[in-house]
Amino acid sequence: MHKILIVDDEKISLMMTNHILSTEYATVCASSGAEAISVFKKEHPDLVLSDLRMPGMTGYELQQKIESMYNAQIPFVFMTADTSDETESKGFANGALDFIRKPFRADILLQRIGNILKTVEKIKDLKQAAILDPMTGLLNKSSSEAEIASLCRTAHGVLMMIDLDSFKLVNDMYGHAMGDKILIRFAEILQAVVRPIDVVGRLGGDEFIAFCQNVGDEVVIEKKSRFINKYIIEAAKEFMGDDMTIPLGASIGCVFVPDEGTDFSSLHKKADKALYSVKQNGKHGFSFFKETAHSEKSEESKATDLSNAIKILSERNRARGAFLLSFEQFRTTYQFLVRLNANYQKEICILLFSIKERDRAVLPIEDAADQFSEVLVSSLRQSDIITQNGKNQFIVLLPETSFQNISVVSERVLQNWNDADASAIFSVSVEQDVIRPER
Repeated sequence: MHKILIVDDEKISLMMTNHILSTEYATVCASSGAEAISVFKKEHPDLVLSDLRMPGMTGYELQQKIESMYNAQIPFVFMTADTSDETESKGFANGALDFIRKPFRADILLQRIGNILKTVEKIKDLKQAAILDPMTGLLNKSSSEAEIASLCRTAHGVLMMIDLDSFKLVNDMYGHAMGDKILIRFAEILQAVVRPIDVVGRLGGDEFIAFCQNVGDEVVIEKKSRFINKYIIEAAKEFMGDDMTIPLGASIGCVFVPDEGTDFSSLHKKADKALYSVKQNGKHGFSFFKETAHSEKSEESKATDLSNAIKILSERNRARGAFLLSFEQFRTTYQFLVRLNANYQKEICILLFSIKERDRAVLPIEDAADQFSEVLVSSLRQSDIITQNGKNQFIVLLPETSFQNISVVSERVLQNWNDADASAIFSVSVEQDVIRPER
């Protein structure tokens, strides 16, 4: 039910207006401008119906006072016995929605107020549509950037650029409907990790932005980062199943405000640099931009010639056996090899090993996976590449093996696994294929 604040210094008029409107609306009353301000603060009505000419504070002055207090346009309707066009003209210039002439009939008053409230609702809906992202309900790009730019000029806190890592894989593997579900849940997680005084918005796609006020400690952001990364994985498994292996997570680039400035554009660029740093170092975490960290060269960045650059890039303490990589590193390597093969027309063999319980296992599958990882590394060449995919799968790339010989490799791995302790409890199956150059 809509709530209306009725303001009139004439007691009888106030009582009559309240009697009429209270049949269809929740009403609160005030007999002066000063009292109306106090009631407005407490009740937050949807509409103010005020007498225009009151001692101490006119209806116009009341409107200006309340709107300046809330820095917003408040729906006002004025009641007046004045019949001059000049009065209406001035009122509409000040932002009044309508004028109602005294004395008025009850049915006419209810009809006019009903129409005005419908207009107010339409305006509110249009404003909401203009500032909100329709999918997630967060602020959209323009409104979130405007809000945060204002905060950057006046508030203390942390500006955060947030990317949903590996989101494209959800769309590619499970379809866009599933992608929408993940985006909506991610937005809910972001809302859960910020407070009402903070601002969070969606810039587009899998990119988000937030400003947390009065935060000056990196530990606070670390906790938020852990929360986000934990619950997005839980949500993904809820929607796609426990065997979901997409490495979803959040990368967060942060900058302290006003320590690093107050200009939003400059702060945005700094937070972006911090975000890039997270993505270059494994994703699923956070990093703060620090001027000193970016202006001072590290020891490794002081290479002045090619030989030093090669030393920096080279692998230190190379281990024997195949190259074991994280999933993200493996994915980057895979993408590079596919590009390379497009030019040189070579094949790459790919294997997928899956670990399964024979019966009811007394050994955790994680322990079996650790044993199988050791078997793979020792069974393959240094040029072969391995990654773990979920709890029970391993993917292997064999860059210099022909498809005719791939069975020899897989049989060698399975034979070595049969010698491992965990093979009595867990079996291993293998799928094999070849990645042919694009024509």
